[in-house]
Amino acid sequence: MRRSKTLISVLSVAVLAAGCSTLPRDTDPQVLRSFEASQPIESVAGPEPGQDPDILLRGFFTAGARPTQQYQSARAYLTDEASSTWDPSTEIRILDRIDLNTVSGSTSDTRTIAIRGTQVGTLGSGGVYTPGNTEYVAQIEMRRVGGEWRIDELPQGVVMERNELRNHYSPYNLYFFDPTGQVLVGDRRWIYNGVPAVDSVLMALLAGGPSSRISPGVVNQLEVGATFVGADDGVYRFTGLSNLGDDQKLRFAAQVVWTLANADVTGPYVIEADGQPLVADFPSLTLDDVADYNPQALSTSVSTLFALQNGSISRLSSGSVSSLNGWLTGGNIESAAISTSANVVAAVRRGAPATLMVGQLEGTGTDVLTAESITRPTFEYQAGALWAVLDGQTLVRVARSTTTGELVRNEVEIALPEGMTGNISEFQLSHTGVRAAMIIDGRVFIGVVSRPGPGERRVTNVTELAPTLAESALSVAWRPDGSLLVGTSKPEQPVWRVELDGSATTALPSGNLSAPVVAVASSSTTMYATDAHALLQLPTSDNTIWREVPGLLGTRAAPIVAY
Repeated sequence: MRRSKTLISVLSVAVLAAGCSTLPRDTDPQVLRSFEASQPIESVAGPEPGQDPDILLRGFFTAGARPTQQYQSARAYLTDEASSTWDPSTEIRILDRIDLNTVSGSTSDTRTIAIRGTQVGTLGSGGVYTPGNTEYVAQIEMRRVGGEWRIDELPQGVVMERNELRNHYSPYNLYFFDPTGQVLVGDRRWIYNGVPAVDSVLMALLAGGPSSRISPGVVNQLEVGATFVGADDGVYRFTGLSNLGDDQKLRFAAQVVWTLANADVTGPYVIEADGQPLVADFPSLTLDDVADYNPQALSTSVSTLFALQNGSISRLSSGSVSSLNGWLTGGNIESAAISTSANVVAAVRRGAPATLMVGQLEGTGTDVLTAESITRPTFEYQAGALWAVLDGQTLVRVARSTTTGELVRNEVEIALPEGMTGNISEFQLSHTGVRAAMIIDGRVFIGVVSRPGPGERRVTNVTELAPTLAESALSVAWRPDGSLLVGTSKPEQPVWRVELDGSATTALPSGNLSAPVVAVASSSTTMYATDAHALLQLPTSDNTIWREVPGLLGTRAAPIVAY
């Protein structure tokens, strides 16, 4: 039965200004371990009798991936004294692998073992993963207790190998709105697979607000004191929402529904706030009610492939190539971004100096600004503004003035990590416009776009996302699922997939690819890469070998995927 009302129809007449004026709240997300009281009792997988110290120690690290019952499984490997002083909640260090070496001076009853490895990240409060690339060195003291080896002294916190993180934890997205109230933005969290109710954990984290990393770019609609109190017979109950306006309640309902739906929690969804239905007109909600806010809509959207070849842009369809008319076929285009939904193109015309232009696909282009060099342009959500980096250093945003109708250029500050310098060769906004990926001297970084004031932008919380790629990155593109596609100069593995939070950097098949890969792009079904010889494609459903693009056989062109 078709509903007489939809949530989006109600939202469309709400006063969006109220949501835009709500400032992001930068608070610590709720710690996952607060849910341990409701977890079922697990059997303690402790050490086996007669285990050698090194084998026992590896068992301890494996047990550290099970946080239930205050890490009871891991504590079984400790002496009573060590268990009473060990605090596993301080930090979870993720290592690529753990190497063990016995330190000289050991006896038959005591042993010192050195731990070494590359720390590739940490798992913090609320399941937030932070990438890293530092060497980890520590020592663990062991002694015999009743004839059995036990750990007697150890560093605070948990150390686990990356494989254990993947084996025992799963990533989920919480969703928060961008400042316009139009787009849901994912906030990735890792949750232990052993929790009995993932939906309750997600709702508690959602009520706790966005992580500190993403909070400058999104809106937290809940005030301090808002709490998820539990789920009962499919009803999700919150308190502390009485001060929310109707439009804020509607948007929070969309957050709840899409967070649950993308965690494979089926609807319909019943949400209560302070004992009453969150949205009076919708005692229960379905995905259809919030379809316009689907954060994965791009994964099912139809895209158009364009190719930049010899300074001109062509459209590809069903293996045939058709040239565009007008300003995009003059043989002097260096790079471009295209939005077919908005019928707008931003292109860089090569020359001394280079020129950034804006125009329609089949119309004419208008010169916007010039510089010695200009990076490939990138659009905000729905092509509301375009961004580019001038001369490797100056980030600019170009938008149309609401008062004069003219294109206005504003410089945007990038708050780089302390001591970080270098030239920006690539800068690309995510499809939501809230995140930005950039390549600085061959290294991949990601930042968050904040709005300090009306019309102002700032890129903050800039973090290196894939340190293992070192200084080899040449090109970057956002995939519809929110991960990054990175082309490099690495001869053996030239194209990589990088997860949004930096938790994994995975080499894609290299068959038929020849480094360097100077351009990449991705649609929901296909990835594209321009290597040393041609433009190639790889279906996302069949990651085996890259093949040439029909219609461009033997052609070295740059791909442009437009929505």
